[in-house]
Amino acid sequence: MARARRLELAEALALGPGWRHACYALLHAPDPGILFGRLPLRYAILMQMRFDGRLGFPGGFVDSQDSSLEDGLNRGLLEQLGEAAAAFRVERPDYRSSHAGSGPRVVAHFYSKSLTLEQLSAVEASATGAKDHGLEVLGLVRVPLYTLRDGVGGLPTFLENSFIGSAREQLLEALQDLGLLQSGSISGLKIPAHH
Repeated sequence: MARARRLELAEALALGPGWRHACYALLHAPDPGILFGRLPLRYAILMQMRFDGRLGFPGGFVDSQDSSLEDGLNRGLLEQLGEAAAAFRVERPDYRSSHAGSGPRVVAHFYSKSLTLEQLSAVEASATGAKDHGLEVLGLVRVPLYTLRDGVGGLPTFLENSFIGSAREQLLEALQDLGLLQSGSISGLKIPAHH
């Protein structure tokens, strides 16, 4: 989705029948872990390696049998993450943003869902048994929310990966808005302006 345009949800839903809708979710949980005895992890955030070699969030296209965006998203989560995704449900209050691309008539809706660390760990454990594992989804990855002493390792290096569509920007916006970063963790990183 190069050159994605941010839309309000009502505007996105009113685009008409020629548009397809896709929904994705950032799943996160507080994480009390300490890396190397000195780096607090603070939060676990899941992303996935996609079939095209790019990082993105779990989810997918809303189908005609889905009665709402959230029904389509929750179906997609079950297909991509396995049975553990049935233990929670992403709902409208978890909605964050919508973006329309300049290419195909697709609008992507982005959600953020807070889980317990136990729920998130169960999702990781069940993902290899999911319908789409090894096909659309090549694996899950946690986002490192720290910067190593060298000033490069951790989040700065992670952000150099290739992301699908607006996923990198959505990640940075969510990290900032949800307060999921230590102060200074994203100094020098370009965070997109949004409203």
